Amino acid sequence: MMLTKDELTAAILASAAKLGKTPTRGELMKLAGATPRNVRKHFGTYQRAMESCGLEINGPGKKVEVQTLFRDWTGIVRSLKKVPSVVEYEQLSRYSVRPMLRMFGMWVNVPDGMKMYIEEKGLADEYKDILDVIEYRATHEGGAPKMSVPTSVPILKDRPMYGPLLQGCPLVFAPTNEAGVLFLFGAMAERLGFLVLLVQTAFPDCEVMRVVAENRLQPLKVEVEYQSRNFLKHMHDIKGCDMIVCWEHNWPECPLEVLELKSLVKQWGGDQDKIG
Repeated sequence: MMLTKDELTAAILASAAKLGKTPTRGELMKLAGATPRNVRKHFGTYQRAMESCGLEINGPGKKVEVQTLFRDWTGIVRSLKKVPSVVEYEQLSRYSVRPMLRMFGMWVNVPDGMKMYIEEKGLADEYKDILDVIEYRATHEGGAPKMSVPTSVPILKDRPMYGPLLQGCPLVFAPTNEAGVLFLFGAMAERLGFLVLLVQTAFPDCEVMRVVAENRLQPLKVEVEYQSRNFLKHMHDIKGCDMIVCWEHNWPECPLEVLELKSLVKQWGGDQDKIG
């Protein structure tokens, strides 16, 4: 049924009053009997339809906070008892998928990113049900494999931790954290064809010039991570950086260029048996 503009406006307002909030696309279709075609005909977009009715919505150009997206996504997971598909998220969320894709690159990366956020913020007890759903997806629906951590060997808390021994390298032992990777990248940068312009604590970590041809260089924004997948954990915006420099590349679906230093150290004459 094709609603008139006045009928659609009244239906949107009635849906908002019933829900006590701005209706999602799916809720609008269900409660108001409207169709995407109705919305496109009278308002052009869902966002314009909500704004014309005086309802608040986060549209393009408005940054949605990580905490807001996290609460929204986990609420949908609890409602569905599973990780939502793109279509399900669009139907049930107040937001489009764009903020998620800017943050995680691809939809398949969202569950792992949310898991890392839960662990980093110390929310494992409060969101145990969400972690269980993510774990089920990983083991039964083809998600990323779970990484195992050895527990049989005691770790002494009163002394530092070293990585495997490196040879033919400015760093004696393999890095065990992001700071070590940053040092190693700086030491290897010129040989790799990079000139470092800036190192900072803000995202991204470095601004560099890369040699791309004889007498030709291009600027790049570089984020340094111990493992490439940590980019998800830190919830960086993929549009804010051109390359990830890491010690270990464990994010095969990464939409950015990745430079894995571990492989380069091996190629440059390190003892492969001693590089973990």
